[in-house]
Amino acid sequence: MRHAHVIGAGLAGLSAALSLADAGARVFLYDAAPQAGGRCRSYLDRELGCRVDNGNHLLLSGNRAAMAYLDQIGARGSLTGPAAPEFPFMDLADNRRWVLRPNLGRLPWWIFSAARRVPGTGPADYLDLLRLRRAGPEATVSRTLTHGTLWRDLMEPLAIAALNTPTDRASAALMQAVVAESLGRGGAACIPCWPKVGMSESLIDPALARLAIQRAELRLSCRVAGLETADGRVTALHLPDGRLDLEAGDSVILATPAPVSAQLLPGLTVPEEFEAIVNLHYAHQAPPGFIGLVGGTAEWVFAKPGHVSVTISAANRLVDQDAEALANRVWPEVCRALAIPAGPMPAWRVVKERRATFAATPSQLRQRPGARTSLANLALAGDWTNTGLPATIEGAIRSGRAAAAILSQH
Repeated sequence: MRHAHVIGAGLAGLSAALSLADAGARVFLYDAAPQAGGRCRSYLDRELGCRVDNGNHLLLSGNRAAMAYLDQIGARGSLTGPAAPEFPFMDLADNRRWVLRPNLGRLPWWIFSAARRVPGTGPADYLDLLRLRRAGPEATVSRTLTHGTLWRDLMEPLAIAALNTPTDRASAALMQAVVAESLGRGGAACIPCWPKVGMSESLIDPALARLAIQRAELRLSCRVAGLETADGRVTALHLPDGRLDLEAGDSVILATPAPVSAQLLPGLTVPEEFEAIVNLHYAHQAPPGFIGLVGGTAEWVFAKPGHVSVTISAANRLVDQDAEALANRVWPEVCRALAIPAGPMPAWRVVKERRATFAATPSQLRQRPGARTSLANLALAGDWTNTGLPATIEGAIRSGRAAAAILSQH
């Protein structure tokens, strides 16, 4: 492999570029945006007076690909979080608070401890999760699991956060994949962590620094407008400054969003339905941490340097609502969650990602292509490809590595 051209500098593209560079390729990385990172980056918000992430992402210790990626770029130490698997929750309806505390081992004895499990549940309630293993390809999460206390206070919030799709439409099979890689592997795989500073500082900037050392060339604000193919191969890229002919042995990874990939590769089947995520940021300093909320509009509250950030998943219902009205509705919930005195809403920012992820429905899962294509020197990467996981950081990084592995054999 002489040169590797990676189109898209989000996490999938960065993961692919790093793997190809490690394999000895000269990497060229392109992105239409003026910065790398895609949906996983940080920026200075002048209204709030601090850096914010364009989305909130909670990593788990069991995210093997993500942790290997962080080790590869020397950034695992940039994460923070508790030393044990602990997930605090609050029910806004009655002010109940609890902390889910799985034990570290695979044998889940924690379900027999009232202090560790969801209040109002018993050990037998957790056997309901076995229904996910038996769910057929058309089954949804809502129809598969029993709707009781465990559902309301844990499984429904977890499913919405992980799949970013309403549970009456979300795939039970995909939810089983999430459970199998988290609770199914024991608490040692469920220790939560997040960047001390920001997503760019942990996941993007160190990757770019490593690629620079490996003589990779990064071209931002550089939209690849088309691909030329002949004899089962990509033969040229259409760049803003003209056509780039590829040499024998050159390879291409398409790590762009699903709609862009479908435009560049006519005939490619990709997911066509999407779900929104709404993030709200408030200029308020609080001790670092996070909490899950039940019974309100806000779902997850993260206290970060200089601000508090809120995530609302499966948010198609909210994207057309007035931003200030939404911020005013959520701020009292934040005050209750963080036990801070209710008062005037501080400086705020609402970020609406209309196409944050593909809709994780059974029909859309069938639209996810694999990494390998019919073109010998072209592979696909992205959290929308068939990674076996939802559209997550872990899935994006795995997809990049899978695409690079295919082309390294080329």
